Amino acid sequence: MTAFLGKILGSLLRYVYDIISTVGSEPGNFSYYAMAVIVTTIIFKLMLLPINFQQTKSTRIMGEIQPKMKVIQDKYKKDPQTMQVKMQELYKEYNYNPASGCLPLLIQFPIIIAFFAVFREPAKYAFTEPGLYDKISKVFLWIPNLDNPDPFLWGLPLLAAATTYLQSKLMTPPPASGNANDPAQSTQKMMTIFLPFLIFFSAKSFPAGLALYWVLGNVFTIIQQLISNRSSIKAREE
Repeated sequence: MTAFLGKILGSLLRYVYDIISTVGSEPGNFSYYAMAVIVTTIIFKLMLLPINFQQTKSTRIMGEIQPKMKVIQDKYKKDPQTMQVKMQELYKEYNYNPASGCLPLLIQFPIIIAFFAVFREPAKYAFTEPGLYDKISKVFLWIPNLDNPDPFLWGLPLLAAATTYLQSKLMTPPPASGNANDPAQSTQKMMTIFLPFLIFFSAKSFPAGLALYWVLGNVFTIIQQLISNRSSIKAREE
C-alpha cells in the first residue's frame, strides 16, 4: 500500500517540480525543489480538507455533548443497559457517530505514511531517472540541502514542535464541566505536552524536507482549525 500510494504522491511532487522549474530562474537560496515541496504539501492538504473538516466537526460535537455524557454515566452507572440506550439517544439528538472521529484518521494514516516515504526517498518515488535527484538543488533559505537534517535546532525542529503543540491545543475539546480530572482529559493533556518533544527530537534527525512538510501541514491545519473554531463560536452565538 505504501509503495503504491508513494508512487502516486511521488508523481504529484515530480509534476509540480517540472512546472515550477520552467518558470523564471532558480533563486540561489530557494530551490525549485523546496518550492515543489511547499506547493505539493498545500495540494495534499487541500485534497484531505473534506476529511479534516469531518474530523473537526466530530471533535467539536464531542466537546459539546461531553457534559451530558457525564451526567448519563453518573446517573446510570449501575444500569449499563439504560446507560447505553440514553447514550444512543444523545448521539441521535446531536447526529453524532462515535466512529466518525476515528474514520478520518484511518483513511489519512496510510496516505500520510506514503507521503513521509516520498519525502524520505524522493529519488525512489519522484525523481526516478538515474542521477537526476543528485543533480538538482535542494537549498531552502538557511538549509543548504533538504536531504540532510536542519543544521539549526531553532529552525525546522523547533517550528515542528511549536506547530504540533499549537495544533494539539486547538484540536483538544474543552473538559466537561466539573470533570477537569477526567482520566481521558489527563491523558490528552499529557500527549499535548509529550508529542511536541517527540516531534522535536525526531525532526533533528529527519531530512529537512520531511520536517518542512510537517511544519507546513501543521500550519495549514492550524489555520483550518482557527476558521472552524470561529465559525462554531459564531453559530452558537446566533
